[in-house]
Amino acid sequence: MADHNALPLVILAEKFASLPGIGMKTAQRLAYYVMSMPEKDVAEFAEALTDAKKKVHRCKCCQNLTEKDICTICSADDRNNSIICVVETPKDVTAFERTREYMGVYHVLHGLISPMDRITPDKIRVKELLSRISEGDVKEVIMATNPTVEGDATAMYIAGLIKPLGIKVTRLAFGLPVGGILEYADEVTLFKALENRNTM
Repeated sequence: MADHNALPLVILAEKFASLPGIGMKTAQRLAYYVMSMPEKDVAEFAEALTDAKKKVHRCKCCQNLTEKDICTICSADDRNNSIICVVETPKDVTAFERTREYMGVYHVLHGLISPMDRITPDKIRVKELLSRISEGDVKEVIMATNPTVEGDATAMYIAGLIKPLGIKVTRLAFGLPVGGILEYADEVTLFKALENRNTM
């Protein structure tokens, strides 16, 4: 923003611009919009941000984001705990839940193995997944990482750890282009990918 703008406004725009997918022009528009909001609405907006950061944490079971110790999916009586769908982020859980077809449970890795970015298996939630499998009556693990180099490498690595345990490991039959992102897939594509998953 130009030098003639008030410093707090410049800082606010820079904070918006630090969010993914927000360029400086959009950030400036958002900053100016905040200035036009009633003070009460700004306070509620700020409170929502701090509340989410303070109260939301990882589910002790599946690592999805929740405000409870165990998330509503893991604690639901109608979910099939013998099938675990492994995803990269909490956004992917939301994408699958939109299909209203999958009735198993999830495990969120919070990242993918990427040696180039120094993300090794110990930096994502693989250990927690193996712990769940050793404790429960798991019959199938669905590897639902994105069809990228990192997603495929992570799926292969985890499959290599699980297969010796005698558990079926499947991979989504993606109806998505290579490099596609689950978050942006429509419900039908996701359901078909889930329905036509392949054994790894």
